[in-house]
Amino acid sequence: MSDFDLVLTGHVVLCDREVENGFVAVRAGKIALLGEGAAPSARERHDLGAAMILPGAVDAQVHSLSQKGAEGFAASTAAAAAGGVTTIVDMPYDEGNLVCSAEAVRIKAQEAEAEARVDVALYGTIDPTEGAARIAEQAEAGVCAFKFSTFGTDPKRFPRISPALLMACFKEVAKTGLAAGVHNEDDAFVREAIAAVEAAGITDWRAHGLSRPPMTEILAALQIYETGAATGCPAHVVHCSLGRGYEIAKHYRDEGHHATVECCIHYLTLDEENDVARLGGKAKINPPIRPREEVERLWRHVAAGNVSMVSTDHVSWSEDRKTDPEMLKNASGVPGLEVMIPLFVKGALARGIPLTWAARLLAENPARHFRIDHAKGGLAVGRDADLTVLEPVAKTYDAGASTVSVAGWSPYDGMELPWTTAGTWLRGAQVFDGTTVLAAPGNGAFLRPERPLGLRKAVRA
Repeated sequence: MSDFDLVLTGHVVLCDREVENGFVAVRAGKIALLGEGAAPSARERHDLGAAMILPGAVDAQVHSLSQKGAEGFAASTAAAAAGGVTTIVDMPYDEGNLVCSAEAVRIKAQEAEAEARVDVALYGTIDPTEGAARIAEQAEAGVCAFKFSTFGTDPKRFPRISPALLMACFKEVAKTGLAAGVHNEDDAFVREAIAAVEAAGITDWRAHGLSRPPMTEILAALQIYETGAATGCPAHVVHCSLGRGYEIAKHYRDEGHHATVECCIHYLTLDEENDVARLGGKAKINPPIRPREEVERLWRHVAAGNVSMVSTDHVSWSEDRKTDPEMLKNASGVPGLEVMIPLFVKGALARGIPLTWAARLLAENPARHFRIDHAKGGLAVGRDADLTVLEPVAKTYDAGASTVSVAGWSPYDGMELPWTTAGTWLRGAQVFDGTTVLAAPGNGAFLRPERPLGLRKAVRA
């Protein structure tokens, strides 16, 4: 009788190398053995030939509850499973509920465990009227990081945090050992730019990029990293659309500071002059999609190791909130859980970038950043057997035909994916078979950072 419950054979992608004739063996939901050549027997075996076996992704930025009635954990984690994402890190800006206290964390964690099909970790934040007083209690309640914003999208649901309050928050977060992630747009600059665009009467697709010029990001990034340097708090820019931003982050790391920076898959895929011009509000994202020249610059930063992690910033706005002919009236954000891994693999292979970066940026680095790498991350013995399989079968993505897309639209509609998700396993159990999500609501677990916490070395690519 075999010692293993499950064995997958194929092209195994690790964080430091690719194993063409490799295997992953699973016992009791954990990776028990990684190897090359003849694979051991198991009660369940999948010989996958040329298919890639990658770690299940840890998506560092998901908004499951931004629009009531539009999504929710059951739906967002179905899309995650279908896309090879086995852990989502959910943002604290839920419609009608700012996650800014231990009680709010507890309630949301219970909701996640009742509804999620894959595992869920949670960000916490603050109510500006309360200051930094509830940061410690949220860390005790199990959040994996804190999120703030230098720009105020909504005074209640997504508030701006002033520079003085941001520093006070960073001081408190530093005591927990967790990281402080910040939305990186300078509020005053953006508002002046919006006013200028409106005064000029520009309402089409050009309006969004003009209302958030590159300097709005650069100034915010400098504030974030300087605040981290002044307080000793790990400082994280949660989405950077500019090559200059990755250069700035590297500068602070080279000085010895905890400075990480996240790229979103849309910044590596879409461009302003083609996609935003074509899609209008369906490509409205904060910070904005930039020109193709900037997209290619970001891929060079991926290859150079200057990107800390890649995420989706997934949100499933209903179509009516993304199709206003006046660009600035549309909601910001796009869905992406179903296609992040195939899009990253497509982009990397087209540019000769090793797929080890997929394992690092989509799994290993976010797991370490959020202090859940005792269970999640790249493929390693002792970690959860979270696996995704990509097969070399080309498909044209169509969100309208997807069984897991709540939105029913996507900025990636019509794009060809040369590699597509053929299977996903969570803790050794298959949750997606290439066609159907197999995991029921409640299959997922709420993930807490491993304790004891305490400051440790920052994530480096």
